[in-house]
Amino acid sequence: MEHTVETTKNPLVEEKIGKLIARFAIPAIISMLVSSLYNIVDQIFIGQGVGMLGNAATNIAFPVSIICTATALLLGIGSASNYNLETGKGNVEEANKIAGTGLGLLFICGVIIAAIVLLFLNPLLYLFGVTPDVLPYAQDYTFITAFGIPFLVSTTGGTHLIRADRSPTYSMTCMLVGAIINTILDPLFIFTFNWGIKGAAWATVIGQFVSGLLVIIYFVKFRKMELRFSMLRPGVKYMKAIAALGMASCINQIAMAIVQITMNNTLRHYGEMSVYGTDIPLACVGIISKVNMVFMAICIGISQGCQPIWGFNYGAGSFGRVRKTFWRAFEISVLVGVVFFIVFQIFPHQLVTVFGDGSTEYFQFAERYFRIFMFMTFINGIQPMSSGFFTSIGKARLGIVVSLTRQVLFLLPLILIFPLFMGIDGVMYAGPIADAAAAVVAIFYALRELNIMKNLEKKAV
Repeated sequence: MEHTVETTKNPLVEEKIGKLIARFAIPAIISMLVSSLYNIVDQIFIGQGVGMLGNAATNIAFPVSIICTATALLLGIGSASNYNLETGKGNVEEANKIAGTGLGLLFICGVIIAAIVLLFLNPLLYLFGVTPDVLPYAQDYTFITAFGIPFLVSTTGGTHLIRADRSPTYSMTCMLVGAIINTILDPLFIFTFNWGIKGAAWATVIGQFVSGLLVIIYFVKFRKMELRFSMLRPGVKYMKAIAALGMASCINQIAMAIVQITMNNTLRHYGEMSVYGTDIPLACVGIISKVNMVFMAICIGISQGCQPIWGFNYGAGSFGRVRKTFWRAFEISVLVGVVFFIVFQIFPHQLVTVFGDGSTEYFQFAERYFRIFMFMTFINGIQPMSSGFFTSIGKARLGIVVSLTRQVLFLLPLILIFPLFMGIDGVMYAGPIADAAAAVVAIFYALRELNIMKNLEKKAV
């Protein structure tokens, strides 16, 4: 296949792998960290200003955030991966049409999700495992944050296309500005204006609106890709291509939402039969999920930063650069995992204290959950990184399989089965077993694909 694209001045082709990963992955990591900060900052200020029930409310609302992220990644990663593969092959016009379809779908889907949440608020909250004491807080928080959903989806997905357009710093800026605004407004609205959990929700919405506006400005004024307004109308052909490469990341997020909902209901049921009661487990797991998001944000950011490198070079047939990038990303993911493993094992009490005070049972449950459920953190970055790798090189089905392993194939059955014999402790022990199994599967498939590339490289020589 002929490659008509100009590669001599393209850093994806000629720049050193280490420098290239730093250039793309650092802004991607910061973007992901900033995205997770929306939830963490709210959790901290709500814990300090509202208390344990407020923390539990954000945990109940968390599946909505996951569903929004799932949609954004389906469209954002799907369109960005296709864009990089097509430009690597020299099909620039086709790449631009895919990007346009992705952008159009992001806003449409954001509006649809917001409408569903507003129309079916109470049934959704009961489905997510809300308790009577937590319900009013969850209603206020979820209702208000629903108005920011179109901007959240557009920003989370749009920044992937901005990064694919070789503007990783602007992509990071979109997320960073919104998070800074949210962080400034949270204490102002919660403590100064005494708006409580409603204040945290409005701070989030305003931050999301500003981030979304910056994404729109980029594609109107600063984009490098050739886009026409007519390209924003979704085309069925391009929707299929986007879905194929974005499905792995989407399914992983949907699986997270299903697991979160199942876990909330399991914790509520078995918590009632334990010394902890129903609300302590919900609040603690909500906090720990948000803290773990910081770790996962870094790992996913590494994968997303490598995505243009993997995609373009695979499309161009430069398999050596693809393999070298994978192993460098693997090393970084494991190193980050080791650091967070040490923090989770040594400082669980200090981490929980950041989110407010609680009873002896509250801290006892949180510390045990941190140490047991997060025990395999040192290898937890391998699975999301590998899933992103498969998607980037066009191996959509493999990306989906690896995405499903931890959440659906392993964790979901275990959090249903283990508590039958171990009570609420069963939820804790399900985590490390699922993590270990998922890492083994991811490594197996990654080694197989890398071997195939090595053989292709030898044949080419």
